[in-house]
Amino acid sequence: MPWLGTLTVVGLAVTAVLVWMYLKFRSHDVLEAIAAKRRASSKIVTEACYVEGLEKIAVIVALTDDAFYYENADLQASLDVSQIDEVEYDDETATGHAVASGRALRIRSHGHCFEFILTTADANKWEAILPAHHENASHARAV
Repeated sequence: MPWLGTLTVVGLAVTAVLVWMYLKFRSHDVLEAIAAKRRASSKIVTEACYVEGLEKIAVIVALTDDAFYYENADLQASLDVSQIDEVEYDDETATGHAVASGRALRIRSHGHCFEFILTTADANKWEAILPAHHENASHARAV
């Protein structure tokens, strides 16, 4: 009978791995469905990781004439292009961590920073369509 306990533990471990693999593959399928939906009306659509603190969340990023979208199964968010103050491309995150493979796309709007990790090839495509720019310095006033 001791083998029954061992068999149960092994079975639970295998089940946990299979569930994890299923969820990982399913999340990629959901991202592909979102990307396919966005491609019809967007200038560019790519996968990225949205950086929120230390967490990296897989998302689809897309740019239309009017909005910048970042979405996944749990997150549907956008920024109006007219409300984007700054766009930067960098080799490290805003917190100073080096981006191992790719580049960081940093968008600032109304004092909030939105950061995405893109592959180098995707970052180059984004930079051609959404070039880096900074808020007009003439709006700043000394107090």
